[in-house]
Amino acid sequence: MSNSLLKSTSIVAVITMLSRICGCLRDICTAHIFGAGVAFDAFAVAFRIPNFMRRLFAEGAFSPAFVPVLTQQQQYGFKRQEVFINIVFGDLTLILLLVTACGMLFAPQIVQIFAPGFSKDHNIFTLTVTMLRLTFPYLILIALTAFANAILNTYNNYWLGALTPVLLNLAMIMAACFLSPLLTPAIIALAWGVLIAGFLQLAGAMLTVKKYGISLRPQISWQHTGVKQILKLMVPALFGVSVSQINLLLDTIFASLLTAGSVSWLYYSDRLMELPLGVFGVATATVILPHLSRQANNGSNRTFSLILDWAIRIVLLIATPATVILSLLSVPLLASLFNYGSFSGNSVLMTSKSLIMFSLGVIPLMLIKVLAAGFYARQNIATPVKVGIIAMLSNMVLNCLLSRPLAHAGIALATSVAAIINMCGLWYFLCQQQIYTSTGKWPAFISKIVLANVIMAVYLYWSKASNDLWLAHHASWRLIHLAALIVPAILIYFTSLWLTGIRYRDILSPIIN
Repeated sequence: MSNSLLKSTSIVAVITMLSRICGCLRDICTAHIFGAGVAFDAFAVAFRIPNFMRRLFAEGAFSPAFVPVLTQQQQYGFKRQEVFINIVFGDLTLILLLVTACGMLFAPQIVQIFAPGFSKDHNIFTLTVTMLRLTFPYLILIALTAFANAILNTYNNYWLGALTPVLLNLAMIMAACFLSPLLTPAIIALAWGVLIAGFLQLAGAMLTVKKYGISLRPQISWQHTGVKQILKLMVPALFGVSVSQINLLLDTIFASLLTAGSVSWLYYSDRLMELPLGVFGVATATVILPHLSRQANNGSNRTFSLILDWAIRIVLLIATPATVILSLLSVPLLASLFNYGSFSGNSVLMTSKSLIMFSLGVIPLMLIKVLAAGFYARQNIATPVKVGIIAMLSNMVLNCLLSRPLAHAGIALATSVAAIINMCGLWYFLCQQQIYTSTGKWPAFISKIVLANVIMAVYLYWSKASNDLWLAHHASWRLIHLAALIVPAILIYFTSLWLTGIRYRDILSPIIN
């Protein structure tokens, strides 16, 4: 089973990596053309709100509730499963249409709530409202795309869901390069790019579902047992794994009250932090959820724990070096990627402050994805809700305490600390409720990872040039020197792991030796 999980996770991770590379190109393009000023602040808010809703309804609440129930329905035969899918399709579409209509109608009030600082400037407030009305329909398009991808996941088809963001990145790049010169203000082109991408993503997902013989014909029914089960799971799940997204919106609220550019600095640092999270954290959680659901239905507690053990092991192997690299190479990474055109050296330094703080949350945020899957597979939503609410309240308090003395970096730090609280709570209740029983020798495994990261960190600390040099040199120098830092660092990390006794079989084996 571990070989199958590793293969599926690797496929999703590779495709997601390609998507993230396109995402980096998108960010490089937008940073070069629009910089990190008030206009991009407005777009960042207009895009983050429907994106938050998408992760809340689709990834955060719907998919974790839908996949386990759909897995149950499969045992009743294809026809009954197809009827269930179409009822869910119809009900979900109706809900999304209502939410989208309300979002577009009450766009000024939504901006007032989530970016109260923008109300002080009529121009930026109006621009944000205009773009929000363009981006909000993206919610229904991408949420239905997530619905189709969830169906495909139960057939062990993970590649399309991982490939979907590529269309968004390409559409936004094309809009920035070719549509922005035709519009005033130019930043509105990005909002149009988001909307166009939504249509492309939905079309691709629906066509792929049809290849499995499933005819998608929306039906409305709230009485179906499976639908009631999904709704019962969805309501509390809105505060479960999606709590990190709620925290990001809280960050936006506080950032809108700070210096102009703060929202943009947080946006770009969050985008870099999302690279390892999206590639490995989301990929691992996506792959294990259907497998965990099957083991929960079969009553196989040992295999259930073995799968979670494997997923946690993979996350720690990847997340720890990612944290070290993002924190120690924050300025080299940001300068190499964004310090061109309208993105100034000051923006690099400001963004690096929040990136360092965000990097502290990479490990807990990745583990939250995996640990939450353990609860969702057993249709236990209440526990992640309780933990999530505590983490969200902690984030609010920490934002109040840290945003003034540390500015936008304090907001990033609050997010990371809240993620740590969330992770610890999920881990505690997984063990306390006997959902998960450790099957390996974790202290020995973790000590080996820590040692390997310390060795890599020492190399990076003494090898990287000063920040002034990274800001002064041209693009080719930056990229060559960045590669000359990261490639040896990765080799040092994995060599150190090998010298401490970790072998490839330790990744494949369900038990840590």
